[in-house]
Amino acid sequence: MSASGYTATIHPTTASIPAAVWNSLVPSTDGVPDNPFLDHAFFLALEQSGCATGKTGWQAQHILLADSNNSPIGLLPLFLKSHSMGEYVFDHGWANALERAGGHYYPKLQGSVPFTPATAPKLLVPSGSLEAQAALLSTAQQLAGRLGASSVHLTFVPGSEAELAGSLDWLRRVDTQFHWHNQGYASFEDFLETLASRKRKTIRRERRDALADGISVRWLSGSDIQEHHWDAFFAFYEDTGARKWGRPYLNRTFFSLLGQYMADRVVLMLAYDGDTPIAGAINFRGRDRLYGRNWGATRDVPFLHFEVCYYQAIDYAIAHGLAVVEAGAQGEHKLARGYEPVLTHSVHWIAHPGLRRAVAEYLEDERPAIEQQQELLEGFTPFRKGERQER
Repeated sequence: MSASGYTATIHPTTASIPAAVWNSLVPSTDGVPDNPFLDHAFFLALEQSGCATGKTGWQAQHILLADSNNSPIGLLPLFLKSHSMGEYVFDHGWANALERAGGHYYPKLQGSVPFTPATAPKLLVPSGSLEAQAALLSTAQQLAGRLGASSVHLTFVPGSEAELAGSLDWLRRVDTQFHWHNQGYASFEDFLETLASRKRKTIRRERRDALADGISVRWLSGSDIQEHHWDAFFAFYEDTGARKWGRPYLNRTFFSLLGQYMADRVVLMLAYDGDTPIAGAINFRGRDRLYGRNWGATRDVPFLHFEVCYYQAIDYAIAHGLAVVEAGAQGEHKLARGYEPVLTHSVHWIAHPGLRRAVAEYLEDERPAIEQQQELLEGFTPFRKGERQER
C-alpha cells in the first residue's frame, strides 16, 4: 500500500516485525521504550501466549511505514477485531445501532495495546513528522476498505494525536481516568500532609486495618519474580476475572512470557499472611511513571485492595522518584486516595455516513458533559484548599 509518497506494509503478526525495528520506532530512552506497553516484547507475549490472535478476535494488521529508501520510519500497532471486548472505550451502542439498521459493525480495525487502558502514542514516528503520522491514518482507512471493516479506532492516544486525527476529519472522544502525581514527596507521610485532616486520618486507618494481623506486602521485580509468584498472582487474577468478565483475557502462559521477556519492567506486589500469598497486583514501570493493571485476592481483607493497588503504588513511586501513577480504568473511589481526574482521548473513523453522523452528534453532546464532570471531580480531591496550586 502507498500513502503520500510512503510505502506501507501490513504485518499479520508482531513476530514478523523484528524487535529492533519495532523498538526503534517507539519513544525510548537509552534504547529502552519509555512506555512498557509499546515494547515489542509486550505485544509478542500477547501473541505467543494466544491472548491476542485471530482466534481471540485480535488479528494483527500492524502498519509499518517506509520512506523512499525503504527505511522504516513509522509504525501503527493495529488489529482486525470481531468484537469490542478488552478495549475499555465502549462502542457497543454504536455496533448495535448499525446492526439494527441492517449493517455490519464487525470486523473493525482497532489501534491499541490489547487489554490495556493506558495512554500511549499509536502513530509511532520518531521524527515527529505530521505528514508521516497522517500517512499512517490514511493507510488505516485504506486498509479498512480493503478488509471490509466498518471503522478504525485509535484508543488511549495522546492529545496531540487526537488533535491531528481530528484535523483530518476523524471523530474525537474524551473520557476520564485517575492518576496520582508526585509533587517531589520525600515519603508517604509527606504526601499525606497535603491532604485535608479527615482524609489523612481515613487513609492512615485504611492502611493500618489492611496490614493488621501480620499481613505484609512485598515488591518483586526482575529475577526476584519466580514461577511460583506467577502461579499465586494468576490465581488472584483468575478470581477477579471470573467475577468481572466471566473469562479472564490473559492466560497463565502470558505471565511466564512477561517474566522471560521484560521482568525488569514488571513490579509485582504480593500481600502475604505470613509466608502465604493472599492477594496481589501487577504494575509496569515506565520511564517516569508506574502503571497499575490487574489485581486479585483469595481472601477478603478490609481495605487490602486499596493498600496493594493504590497506597503501595504511591509508596513505590515516591521511593523510585516516579512522577505519575496511572491506576487503570474508571474508579471514582480513587479520588479519596489522592488520585486526580485526567482526560483520556480516542479517535474514530467510521465509513458508514449515517452511523458517522449519528456518532458525531452523540460525541458532540457527550464531550461537554465529560468536561463538566471533570471539573466537578476536581472539586472532590482530598487535598487541602489551595494545596495543589501552591505546590
